[in-house]
Amino acid sequence: MTKHQLIGAEVSLYTGKLRCYLQYKKIPFDEVVASGEVYRDTIIARTGVRYIPVLITDDDQALQDTTEIIDYLERRYVEAPVYPSTPFQKLIALLLEVYGDEWLVIPAMHYRWNIEENKDFAVAEFGRTSVPDASAEEQLIVGKKMSGPFAGSLPVLGVSDTNTKAIETSYLGLLKELDRHFKATPFLLGTRPCIGDFGLIGPLYAHLYRDPYSGRLMQEQAPNVVAWVNRMINPDPLTGDFLPDDQVPETLMPVLQRMFREQGPVIRSTLDRVAEWASVNADGKAEQEISRAIGSHTFTVEGAEAERLVFPYCQWMWQRPYDCYQGMNEENRTTVERRLAVLPGALELLRHPVTQRVVRKNNRLLLG
Repeated sequence: MTKHQLIGAEVSLYTGKLRCYLQYKKIPFDEVVASGEVYRDTIIARTGVRYIPVLITDDDQALQDTTEIIDYLERRYVEAPVYPSTPFQKLIALLLEVYGDEWLVIPAMHYRWNIEENKDFAVAEFGRTSVPDASAEEQLIVGKKMSGPFAGSLPVLGVSDTNTKAIETSYLGLLKELDRHFKATPFLLGTRPCIGDFGLIGPLYAHLYRDPYSGRLMQEQAPNVVAWVNRMINPDPLTGDFLPDDQVPETLMPVLQRMFREQGPVIRSTLDRVAEWASVNADGKAEQEISRAIGSHTFTVEGAEAERLVFPYCQWMWQRPYDCYQGMNEENRTTVERRLAVLPGALELLRHPVTQRVVRKNNRLLLG
């Protein structure tokens, strides 16, 4: 039987997300290490971009972007869906995917590239992945070269000398909140992982659990999060269910409050900046590409202010929970709005208009 091929790396945040999904859904796949040769001959040649993971489907399609890959596979493998069918649970699951994918990359990258023990581990992993047949010395040289752009991306993400302590304080607070939740509930919304679990597992597994220093920190500070990580990476396939009656555990509210407090202003600013960019740069052509980053804006974590680039892709991800909320019927929306009242800023952001849509096509981000 022809299997899917997952092209990625253990060191890769988003490969971890997709691998866990494939394993939980019991989707047959072989994993191919994204070596330099595979990058050249398959990833770039087939997708036109340099990002992993890539899924080569059993009918030879080359798919890139974990969210789009999961949506494609959900249409084909319908047993044990990872999207809840009830309105509040589905919205919360989508919100937490955005949080994991787009915000937890900040502590994940800080701990990997600012902590020497983690950095040395990651550089060695990059080398082994890129040139698996080379000597250890050659792998180290290649690892330093290949990892350079990732280590150099910290300022782009907003990680600076002025806010690293604040990032660590926020992350340790999140670990405490998640530890309390996973002590009571196996996954975010019950005994089955949802799309939000898969959003969180990328940074919390591939960086913050696997890297040695942050792995010890998680073991010490959040053993229930460690237990969840192990449930995610060694799943009992196709089992479990979401909580009945559209329940969302109260233990998730502090996590969501943290999301809207820290990430919410960045999302709103991104929506406004994309609209501004389009008003100046749109030339009336169909499917106009938008830059990967469009200027910079400030953000605040635990009272520390810093600057990061504005990423239109963040809006593309945000449009998923936004569309979920906007598409609710009046009865469901009224109920959901009442339940969102405990999350300062949530309703304001979900009501903030997306005046300029963005879409993904052929692995490019375009004005919609």
